[in-house]
Order: sequence, then structure tokens, then C-alpha cells
Amino acid sequence: MKNAKKIHIETYGCQMNFSDSEIVASILKENNYDFTDDIKIADIIFVNTCSIRENAEERVRKRLQYFKSLRKKKPGLVIGLLGCMADRTKTALMDEEQLLDLIAGPDAYRHLPQLLEQVGTGHRAIDTILSLDETYADITPVRLDSNGVSAFISIMRGCENYCSYCVVPSTRGQERSRDAASIVGETRNLFETGYREVTLLGQNVNSYSWNTANGLVNFANLLAQVATVNPLMRIRFATSHPKDISDELLQTIARYPNLCKAIHLPVQSGSNHMLDKMNRKYTREDYQNRIQAIRQILPGCAITTDIIAGFCDETEEDHVETLSLMRWVGYEAAYMFKYSERPQTLAADTLIDNVPEDVKDRRLKEIIDLQQELSLASNRKDIGKTFEILIEGKSKRSDNQYFGRNTHNKVAVFSKTLAVPGDYVSVTITGATSATLLGEIAPN
Repeated sequence: MKNAKKIHIETYGCQMNFSDSEIVASILKENNYDFTDDIKIADIIFVNTCSIRENAEERVRKRLQYFKSLRKKKPGLVIGLLGCMADRTKTALMDEEQLLDLIAGPDAYRHLPQLLEQVGTGHRAIDTILSLDETYADITPVRLDSNGVSAFISIMRGCENYCSYCVVPSTRGQERSRDAASIVGETRNLFETGYREVTLLGQNVNSYSWNTANGLVNFANLLAQVATVNPLMRIRFATSHPKDISDELLQTIARYPNLCKAIHLPVQSGSNHMLDKMNRKYTREDYQNRIQAIRQILPGCAITTDIIAGFCDETEEDHVETLSLMRWVGYEAAYMFKYSERPQTLAADTLIDNVPEDVKDRRLKEIIDLQQELSLASNRKDIGKTFEILIEGKSKRSDNQYFGRNTHNKVAVFSKTLAVPGDYVSVTITGATSATLLGEIAPN
């Protein structure tokens, strides 16, 4: 757009934040703003933030200091903070450190044009009010940094599980679901514009619930509706909570070939002692029951997880139980972190972060080392098998290779063919690392 102010967005944290950045881009494009990847020509810089872990906040603070230095060279540069850090850090970042002109929480993105106008008159602008009903269901996101093949669709916002370590309920508010028809419509639009894979996003997708004239749509119902948009559209989802992943959901996944056979099921710890302190609302035995159900209803389904090392009062025995559960499940992959206390959480208010940092580091290393073994073992079992791979683009290591994923969400790298990104190809696996499958196009 000619003479439009240019905005640069940097996004930190989870997939939900990337989806939110696309919503922000859509709202602002409708209000005659343009976007740029080149920070040097930007008139406005937004940082979309995550508060779940301390190191994410530290990275954001360093970037904000850098942007402040840019403003010395470019007077009038507007710096704004979006997302989960907004409410909790607004006093420190805006008033004390003078780093920001604008702050907008996750439910305030529709107000960004007005907030920017307020900044344009020489005033700082803040809106961090949480909503009981905002889902942005009517907004078609602008796909930022898209490969044109895979996209995210946010199906719900907020969370009411109140895990003791987690800041999400206080930063994203109460749980509310989006109109099922709008989700199906967005999926159909993406397919018609060339996309071949969507990931449905929510803090706990199992809790999805939407009332219609024909009755309640739960998450299993929604998956079935989205799967029937087109059999060539792959469907993934994140994230499931172990306490309420149902047999009905697993049976729905089994029924539709384009519902990917990969489930991310965060466990956080293998110890009942820790699970109770984390307020996870399930036991080790409950979790194992759900794993057994997945294995029975979805044979060969890939299972990934989240694990926290060194939570409050974690003993060596608790840690060993986590390692033993990892071996029992045989996870394909995991996101692994050491615990960092977050303000505005139950743990910060009621528990003591009393595991020494060196112990946390050692336990985390043991978890990572074990997961490397499990991932390698899982990938080696795929050698000799042939998978349908959705091509996503060129390999980072070679322009002569493509990469894509199979239904289990495993990345495969293989030699280029006449096919192009967005096509499905059959690939026979010839080798494996802990992170990647290596293959060749299967003969017809």
C-alpha cells in the first residue's frame, strides 16, 4: 500500500502466539498498514510475547533494548508489546525502563488501530483487559512467513485448568470456544487457496465446546467436520490434556485417514507427588491408561510430550519416575525445560522453588539425553518403511533436497523430484537421525 506505515512483527513462544500475530496482521492491513520483514524500514515494531518461561521473557527484554537503540537513530519509531507479557510487565517496561509506546493484551488486538492513533498524538497507549467472549472468529488471518502449505487455526482461547506452574489462565483469561462453522469455513478457504495441512490450536483442545441448534459440538465432532472438508487436507491439533482425552476422540482420529496419527500429550512429570503439586488433575496411572488407549485404538500413533525438570520439592525419586515413564511410553519427541517460577501462578504464591539450579540442569540433561535415545530408536524403526509425505519446501541443508512430514509429524528429507511443495509423495526411509528421517522417492 502506497504511503502506508510499515509494521515489523516478531513473535516469541508457542504456536498460539504465531496464530495471534496473523490475526494482528489482518486487523492492521484492513486499517491501511503494511508489513515488512526489514526492521530497518519499519515505522512500527511489535513484539508478540510469551510469559510461560523465564528465558522467553529475557529474550524479549534484550530485543526491546535493541529496538530502543534503533529509536535513537529513527525518532518517531513506535515500539509495542503484544500478548502474554503485556499486563504483568507493563509498569516495568513502559514506566520504569521507558521501552514501550504501546501495550496490548491478547484480547485487545481489535483496538490496535485506535491505540496506534493515540500513540500518534504523543500519548502512550495500554489495553490489557481480558474478554469473556473474544475469539476473533470473524477475522481471516494474514498468513505471515507462510510456506503456502501448512497453516494454524485457533479454535479456542484461554484456559481454566490452573496448573500450578502456568501463567496462561491469568494472561489469556477464561476458556471460550470459537464457532464451529467458522473453523470449518476457514479450513475450506485454506484448502481452496492451496494449503494442504492445518493445525487446530487451543490451550486444551479437548475442552472445545460449541452449542448449535442441532446440539453440542465437542472436539471429536469438530475434528470430524474439519476432516470432511477434503480428504487431501491433513489435520493436526495441539494441545491435548491427559485428563480428558477421550476414547471418542481417538476413535474419530482412527476413522479419518487425513486426521494425522500423532498426539501431543504433555505429561510434565512421571511422579504422582509432582503431578499433585502441579495440579495436573491426573495420576501417572491415569496417564498410562490413556497411552494404552492410544496404542489400542491408534496402533503406530506417534506420541510426543512436555516435561518439566526440577519443579518445587522434586526429589531424586520423582526424577527417576519421570525417566522410567519416558522409557515406558517411548516418546517420539519431547519439549523439555527446567522449572522457572512465574509470577501470577499458584506455584509462585504457595510453593517454594527449592531445587538447586545445578540439580535442575543435571536432571534436564538426563531427560534430554534419554529422549535423544528414544527419538533415534523410534526413527530407526521406520527404516525400510514407505510413508506418504507432504512436501513443505526445500531442505535447509541442500537446494537439491525437499523436506516434508508424514502423518506422525516426523520430518523426512529426500531428493527433489518433479513434485512441488503442497504435493504428496511416497518416500521410502533409508536412514535416520534422532531428529530426521532420510529417504528416497519410492518407485511407482
